[in-house]
Amino acid sequence: MQNRRLTDLRNIGKKIASRLNEIGIFTEDDLRGLGPALTHQKLKARYPDETLPVCYYLYAFEGALCDRHWKEIGDSRKQVLLAETGQINT
Repeated sequence: MQNRRLTDLRNIGKKIASRLNEIGIFTEDDLRGLGPALTHQKLKARYPDETLPVCYYLYAFEGALCDRHWKEIGDSRKQVLLAETGQINT
């Protein structure tokens, strides 16, 4: 598979791509290597005073990597992702 630019992925627009670039993520492979949960945590650390909605970030990253809209991520996978970020207990 081709190592696509972030804006070529589903759920990733210019603003999110720009923020990902700030934490060293420039391509699909970069995002896949770090994973959705750790990427979300790094962005939260970068923007501590800002609320980062999980649907716009955590679920969007997961959807980008599986070529799905973030709303199509199943509830069980969402729970796993939230647990990986420490936002809920399993």
